[in-house]
Amino acid sequence: MVLPHKLILASGSPRRLELLKQAGIEPDHLLPTDVDETPRKAEHPRTLARRLSREKAEAARKMLKGDPNWPNRFILSADTVVAIGRRVLDKTELVNEASNALYMLSGRTHRVYTGICLVTPNDGFRQKIVETRVRFKRLSRMEVESYLASGQWRDKAGGYAIQGLAGSFVAKLVGSYSNVVGLPLLETVNLLTGEGYDVHAGWLEPG
Repeated sequence: MVLPHKLILASGSPRRLELLKQAGIEPDHLLPTDVDETPRKAEHPRTLARRLSREKAEAARKMLKGDPNWPNRFILSADTVVAIGRRVLDKTELVNEASNALYMLSGRTHRVYTGICLVTPNDGFRQKIVETRVRFKRLSRMEVESYLASGQWRDKAGGYAIQGLAGSFVAKLVGSYSNVVGLPLLETVNLLTGEGYDVHAGWLEPG
C-alpha cells in the first residue's frame, strides 16, 4: 500500500498559508522554525534568500526526524528578502524604521527575492529562487504618514505589504506578484508537481 503524501509548511506566515490555499493546496501541518536571519558579511540578497529557505527546511527536517507520524512527507519552506541593490531591508518593528524604508523605496525600483526549498520524502532537497522587480511612485509626505497610521507596515520586509494599501504605491512590477506577497505560486506548484506531490487533489468539487 502506497501512503499518500503529506505536506508540511515550515512557516508561520499567514500570507504563505493563504497563497497555498489559493492554489488549492492545504498543508497537513504547520511547523514554524526559528533561524537567525542576519545576513552574512557581503552576502548578496539572492544568496541570503536561498540560504535561509534551506536552513528553515533543514530545521524542520531535524524536528521531524524519527517521527512516525510523518513517514511520507514533503517539507516546504520559504524566505523573502526585499533589497535595494545589495542592501537588505529588514522587517520593520518600529514606526521610524518603516518611515525610513518607505522614503528609501519612494520613486525607486527595488527587488524582492524569495527562496523556496522543498524536502522530498527521501530527504532530497530542491530549491528555487524567484526575483521580482518593483518600482514605487514618488511618495508624498501625506501618503507616507497615512500609510504609517494604517499599521500595515508592522513586521513587513521593507515596511510594506503589497496586498494591502501599499499596492497603490506600485508604478511597475516585473515578475511574480505572489512572490512579493511571500510565495511565488507558479514556481512552488511546479516544484511540488515535479517531485510527485498531487497539487490538484484539493481541486475536486465536493459532492
